[in-house]
Amino acid sequence: MAKPSSTRKPNLPLRMILMLVLTLLVVGGLFAVKAFFGAQTNKFFDNMPQPAVAVTTYEAAPQAWSTSLEAVGTLVAVNGTDVTTEAGGVVRRIAFEAGQPVRAGALLVELNSANELATLKSLEASAQLAGVQANRWQQLAGDQLVSAAEAEERTTSAATARAAVDAQRALIAQKTVRAPFDGVLGIRRVNLGQFVAPGDAIVSLQSLDPIYLDFTLPEQHLPAIAEGTPINATVDAIPGETFGGTITAIEPSVDASTRNFRVQATLRNPDGALRPGTFARVSFAMGGPSDVVVIPQTAVSFNPYGNAVYVISEVDREPGERDMQGNELTGKKFVARQRFITTGATRGDLVAVTDGLKPGETVATSGLLKLRNDAEVTINNTVQPSADDAPAPANR
Repeated sequence: MAKPSSTRKPNLPLRMILMLVLTLLVVGGLFAVKAFFGAQTNKFFDNMPQPAVAVTTYEAAPQAWSTSLEAVGTLVAVNGTDVTTEAGGVVRRIAFEAGQPVRAGALLVELNSANELATLKSLEASAQLAGVQANRWQQLAGDQLVSAAEAEERTTSAATARAAVDAQRALIAQKTVRAPFDGVLGIRRVNLGQFVAPGDAIVSLQSLDPIYLDFTLPEQHLPAIAEGTPINATVDAIPGETFGGTITAIEPSVDASTRNFRVQATLRNPDGALRPGTFARVSFAMGGPSDVVVIPQTAVSFNPYGNAVYVISEVDREPGERDMQGNELTGKKFVARQRFITTGATRGDLVAVTDGLKPGETVATSGLLKLRNDAEVTINNTVQPSADDAPAPANR
């Protein structure tokens, strides 16, 4: 009698382990192949010769620059005010034309003073009578017909009457408004028959020649500023013209909130072209000229961590250097190396280099964004950036 065949049960855990190992081998192989090709690609690009970068260059040159300061300020009249009246009254006469120049003491406005004049006549009569009585009592006192005290009392009354007359005349004089100084009048602000109260503005009066220019400077410049220093000023209202003057006053204290101090210059203004309140730009030299190394501002990379330039130098090629087509290169080449510098004052398109660059060294002035250390460059100075200390672009 034959025995029944026994069926063998599949080993599921073993199959799962084999499948997992096979999957890991396949995936690992894929990653290995990808890493191999990636490494080869990186090696190719790392060793691939870089094309030379086209740049323009400028040779650092020594120049004699005077240290100068620039500031902005406001023109202020030497004497300028709104002419007012000390006494109130009705305008009876206007004796000026708007915008005309006047001399000190010129009549501007008369206020009605009829009541004051009538009071003056009364006071004058009283003062005259008091004076006659005082003289008579002095004679009587001399003849000992009245006491000396009574005579002195009459004399005092006469003096009081004369003082009242003087006060009334002063009041009448206040009714006549005159120019307090030489200058140019503005637009009148009163009309005939208008009542003017004490302190009301009648007309603006500005003295234009000479004229002040007030501006401020940082406190670190205080030791270098002195009275008598010549300055140049320009105003937007008169383009292309420069006005000369001298520093005539320096504020002895520094503003604690801004750490600036005020400076005042005086400018001649015979034709009245400069007007009070006008915005002005000021420039002046400090000390004598000094030798500096200058380059165009386009050559400098201005960064928070420091300013840098790319210095161009000629070096020998390394053995085995090849171009993009694989041809071997020989001879010399130009390379750019970054160097940090310290910059100083600017003038137009140029900037002074106080440290880090010597006269005669060549720097790149364009194409800086494409450069890196030891990058090969080709020089093409056919078209160069502007490098003028006083550029004047033409209107187009």
